[in-house]
Amino acid sequence: MAARLVKRCTCLLRQAARLTPAGPPVGPLRLARAAHKTLASSAASPSSHVPGSLSQHEEKEQVFTPYPERQEVDELIEKATRPEELLGLLGGGHRLHQNQAALALVQLSRLLSEKPEDKAPLVQDARFQELLHLVNSQITTVWHGTLVKLLRSLYALELPASSRELRSVEQEVRWRLRRLRYKHLAFLAETSATHMQARGSGELLADLLLQLERRWAEIEDGRTLVAVMARMGHLSEPLMTRLEDKSLDLVEQFGPEELRKVLLALAAQNRRSVPLLRAISYHLVQKPFPLTKGVLLDLTYAYGKLSFHQTQVLQRLAADLLPHMPSLTSGEVARCAKSFAFLKWLSLPLFEAFAQHVLSEAPSIAAAPLCNVLLAFARLNFRPEQEDAFFSLVHEKLGCQLASLDPALQVDVLWALCVLGQAQEAELRAVLRPEFHTQLLGDGSPKGQSTFQKLLHINTTARLERPEYAGPLLPASALVPRPSAPDRKATPLQKELQGALAGLLGGTDRARFTVPTQYGWALDAEVLLDAEGQFLPLRDFVAPHLAPPSEGQPLPPGAKRLAFLRWEFPNFSSRSKDLLGRFALARRHVLAAGFLVVDVPYYEWLELKSDWQKGAYLQDKIRKAVAEDLAK
Repeated sequence: MAARLVKRCTCLLRQAARLTPAGPPVGPLRLARAAHKTLASSAASPSSHVPGSLSQHEEKEQVFTPYPERQEVDELIEKATRPEELLGLLGGGHRLHQNQAALALVQLSRLLSEKPEDKAPLVQDARFQELLHLVNSQITTVWHGTLVKLLRSLYALELPASSRELRSVEQEVRWRLRRLRYKHLAFLAETSATHMQARGSGELLADLLLQLERRWAEIEDGRTLVAVMARMGHLSEPLMTRLEDKSLDLVEQFGPEELRKVLLALAAQNRRSVPLLRAISYHLVQKPFPLTKGVLLDLTYAYGKLSFHQTQVLQRLAADLLPHMPSLTSGEVARCAKSFAFLKWLSLPLFEAFAQHVLSEAPSIAAAPLCNVLLAFARLNFRPEQEDAFFSLVHEKLGCQLASLDPALQVDVLWALCVLGQAQEAELRAVLRPEFHTQLLGDGSPKGQSTFQKLLHINTTARLERPEYAGPLLPASALVPRPSAPDRKATPLQKELQGALAGLLGGTDRARFTVPTQYGWALDAEVLLDAEGQFLPLRDFVAPHLAPPSEGQPLPPGAKRLAFLRWEFPNFSSRSKDLLGRFALARRHVLAAGFLVVDVPYYEWLELKSDWQKGAYLQDKIRKAVAEDLAK
C-alpha cells in the first residue's frame, strides 16, 4: 500500500512539473502549489489519469494565472508620484500585462484623490483609454484583490455610468462574488457600496448584500466586522442582526476605535441592542486603554442617542472629558452637554466646566451652542455657581437674536429660562403676543403639540410667578386641556395611588383623579380639607384651576386644596433623587397655584407592601404637608 502511494505521488509531481508555465525558473513553493492543485483535481475526478483530462486541466488552469515574478515595472508603478509617469509606461518600452495595467489605474486614482479637477482631462486621455482597454480585454485574468481595488478606483475616477469598461468590471466582480474572500467583500462594502447606490448598480449591490449575509460566519477580525456594519448594516436587517451576534464573539479584540465605530453604527440606525451595549460597556470599564477626545465625544453621543445608562461608563466618560475641556470647541461642548442631558446624567464638575467654557468664550460663542447648553442645563435643572454671570451672558447674547430664531426654538429657549427661574418680562411678552402664538396653536404634529405644551408652561410662569407681568397672555380657549392619547395606559404606581386614596377617603366623591388643569399640568389626585382636617366633597366648591373653571361655593375659611403628584423613576436624574427640570417646574407651578403638594416618589412607594401601609403613608404625607403650611 505504501509503495503504491509513493508511486502515485511521483506521477502527480511529474504532471505538475509539465503543467508549470514556461518562463523564469520556478521555486519549490510554486511547484508545491501546482502539485497540490493536480492532486486535488485527481482526487475529485475518477478519470484524471486519462491523457485527455490533463489537457483540459491545463486549459482550465490558464484562466487564473499564478503570480509572476516581480518586475521593474511593478516598482515604477508603486513609486510613481505623477499621473504622467504612469501613462508614460505604455510608450516607454514596457510590456504591461493586464494586472499591471489594473494596478496602474489604481495608482492613478490615488494620485488624483486630492486633485479632483484633473480627473475629467485624464479620462479623455488616449493613453488612459488604452490602459482601460488593456484591462478590459483580459478582465477574467485579473487577480481578485486587484479587481476589487480596480472597481473602487474606477468609481473614484468618476467614469460615466455608461462606460463599457466600468460595466465590464462590475459584471466580472458580480460573477466572482462567491469566490472572493470575505475580506474582499468587506473591502467592496467599505469603498464601493455608496457608489453602487448612487450609480444605480442595484444588482451588484444586492448580490454583495446576499453574500455578506450568507457568509457572515467567515468574519475573523474586528476591522472587517466594523467596516461591514458601518457601510452595509443599514441596508439589511438580517445582516445587521448577524453582525451584532458576531460582535459579541469578537468584542474582546476591539480597541477604542472599533468600539467607537460599532456604537456609532448602532446609533445611526437607532438599534438599541442591549446585549451588545452591555458587552461594550463592560470592556470600556475593564480595559485601561486611553480614550482620545474624538473617541470620548463619539461615545458620549452614541450612549445619549441610544439612551443607554451604564453608571461606570458614564463616570469614566465624564472624568476623562474634564482634562480635554480647554481644547473643546463651543460646538463640542454643546454636543457633550446635550448627550449627558439625554442620559439624565449630572456630573457637577463637568457641567461647571461647561458653564465656565461658555463664560470664557463669551465674545465669540454663537447662538446655536449657547441654546443647546441652556436646554441641557434646564433638562437637568442645573444652575452653575456663577449663576448671575452665566444668565447675564445668556440674556445679552440671545436678547437681540431671539426673534430671529425658529419659532419652536424660541419657545424651547424661553421654556428653559422658565425652568431655571430666569425668564424676563420682555422675553415673555415676545412669545405670548398673539401674532407669535397663533402660528403654533393649529399644529397637530407631535412636535407641534410639545411646543404648544411648553407655551402653556410659559403662560403659567407669567401668570403665577411674575405678578408684575401685565400681559399679553394666551386666550382662554387655548387653555382648555387637549385629550390625551387613547392608548396611554396608567402606570402601576398611578393605579395603586388612586386605589389607596379612594380607600382612605371611603369613596371617589371626595377626590378628583387625573385632573387636567389650565396650567399645562395634570394632577394625579386632588382633595379638599376643611379647618378641622376633614375631607370635603369637591363638586360643591369652586375650582378655578380647571379649564374652564367650575362654579360652586367658595371655599370655607381655613380650607386647603391638596394636590397629589406621583414621581416615577424617569422623572429623576440618573442615580439621584433630584427631579428633572420639567417636573421641578410642574411642582413649582402647582405650589404657586395655591395647592399644598403631596409628593409620592416611586422609591418610597415601593417600600410599602400592604394596603394598610399605603393608607397610613398617605395620611402621614397629608399631615406633613398641612404642618409645613402652618409653619410658614
